[in-house]
Amino acid sequence: MPNGAATAHRYKPKLATTLKEGYGVVALRRDAMAGLTVAILALPLSMAIAVASGVSPERGLWTAIVGGFLVSALGGSRYQIGGPAGAFIVLVGATTAKFGVEGLLLTVLLSGLMLTLVGLTRLGSQIRRIPHEVTVGFTTGIAVTILASQIKDLAGLTLAGREPGELIPKLTALAGALPTMNVVALGLGVGVAAFILILRRYRPAWPGMLFAVVGATVLATLLHLPVETIGARFGELPRSLPAPALPTMTPEMVLKVLPAALSFTLLGGVESLLSATVADKMTGRVHRANMELVAQGLANVGSALFGGIAVTGTIARTAANIRAGASSPFAGILHAVFLLAFMLLAAPLAGYIPLSALAGVLVVVAWNMAEKVEFVRLMKDWRSGAILFATFGLTLLHDLTAGIVAGCVLAAAFAFWERSLRGGART
Repeated sequence: MPNGAATAHRYKPKLATTLKEGYGVVALRRDAMAGLTVAILALPLSMAIAVASGVSPERGLWTAIVGGFLVSALGGSRYQIGGPAGAFIVLVGATTAKFGVEGLLLTVLLSGLMLTLVGLTRLGSQIRRIPHEVTVGFTTGIAVTILASQIKDLAGLTLAGREPGELIPKLTALAGALPTMNVVALGLGVGVAAFILILRRYRPAWPGMLFAVVGATVLATLLHLPVETIGARFGELPRSLPAPALPTMTPEMVLKVLPAALSFTLLGGVESLLSATVADKMTGRVHRANMELVAQGLANVGSALFGGIAVTGTIARTAANIRAGASSPFAGILHAVFLLAFMLLAAPLAGYIPLSALAGVLVVVAWNMAEKVEFVRLMKDWRSGAILFATFGLTLLHDLTAGIVAGCVLAAAFAFWERSLRGGART
């Protein structure tokens, strides 16, 4: 079986390659089971990411359905699963708070166009050159920020005003709200997180997130627990996709959201290619980086048109897709179809889900996202540690773009210094 290395630079979706090779009932059965498995994982996660990002939960589902379909149909990886990702929570939340939902949709649209352009100009290989220390630094920084963003809903806290976006003011405000803690909500959220982690250890193939959220919902409903739910905060979820529409666009608004769109583009490119690389290592295949970026860009454009948030390749869902036996991009397409079926048939049930349960899900996401062992290993070398800490610190205290730029500049400076030393030694 060819691994695709000979055609890795082609602008040809892997779906087209799959159809050319031949596709039968056996492969369809495998892809259907894998797609259903991933949909079960993506269902609670997509809503949790949307809520944590400051938008209503259905926008997470719209993103997974539209973005997931386009990433699989057009992408350069056989196994990539696209959708909303935890890494984007901070960026989406900050953009929504500053520019509103319309500004967010415009940002997603622009970042999609930029990602498409990056792919068409064959810059995918350059994105993959970002130093490993920088990747670990910003990923762990995002994980810490996500964890901090979930404290309010996890503990059922009531703030006097809007929750600050910056880490230190956020923690200060949350500490001041501790007397309003809802012990029942905290117990439910911590229980969800503990259940997922325990089940993952002893039954890794089981859909722990879905079991935990369903269990918490049933418990809260039957016992009439005093916890806030999706329905209480957002109302009933719609049962269909909205009609596609362009977000409000003016030259002034485009200029305002452009820096955020650049950040979305950078993170989307890095996350998507990292996820595709993980899939390659698990399967022995080779993805088409530039085709993948074009697909990610078009998926973001599609998501914005249907009211969704940022789309990227998701490592956990992609890995789950492979472990579930996926054989082609049809698995990702079917995952989107299964999510659409849930929205059409069972969306009102989501209104009963406690927000603290979704916060518990994201606590697990943050825990898994933080590259703890690798962080400690890199800190043992002073050069790697300096790059890592600069990226990590600025991601936490300023923003993702500042962290990545600082880490890359520092890595380049170290590389230049080492070359200068080697050149001096030879003379």
